[in-house]
Amino acid sequence: MTPLKTLDGPDHYQIAWIAALHIERAAAEAMLDEEHATPTGFTRHSTDANAYTWGRVGDHNIVIASLASGVYGTTSAATTASSLLASLPSIRVGVLVGIGGGIPRPDEESDIRLGDVVMGQPSGRMGGVCQYDLMKAKSGDKRERKGFLGRPPTVLLNALSRIQAFHE
Repeated sequence: MTPLKTLDGPDHYQIAWIAALHIERAAAEAMLDEEHATPTGFTRHSTDANAYTWGRVGDHNIVIASLASGVYGTTSAATTASSLLASLPSIRVGVLVGIGGGIPRPDEESDIRLGDVVMGQPSGRMGGVCQYDLMKAKSGDKRERKGFLGRPPTVLLNALSRIQAFHE
């Protein structure tokens, strides 16, 4: 077995990929072009219980983490991300990758399928993603939005603009 490449510091990793389910983590790890050993000089924060996989996709060194098995939801995702950032302050972009079970189909032109990448785009005063549990049921089968998630990082919105221009 070939020894894994080791980078000389955790600062070489600027993208974090968080998976909610173990099967989604397996898919993330299968996407790696190259797996790495834990970087030299990596110091885990005392509150960080995450298990990491280090590697490269294309030109980007990424670190993969997942929610604890059997523990799901926004609190678990926030804990995983906070712990990751405490140990890896060089992370610039973090993505939670998983199955978008709550993606609406507002019209027939929206053909969203398993495997598609969906990213929130700010509109007006909204950040672009309305979290499923941020709605309040009202009488008459109506719903009232209680809130929304913040907008994606500018670096991702710039990439989105480039993709949109390509498709024009």
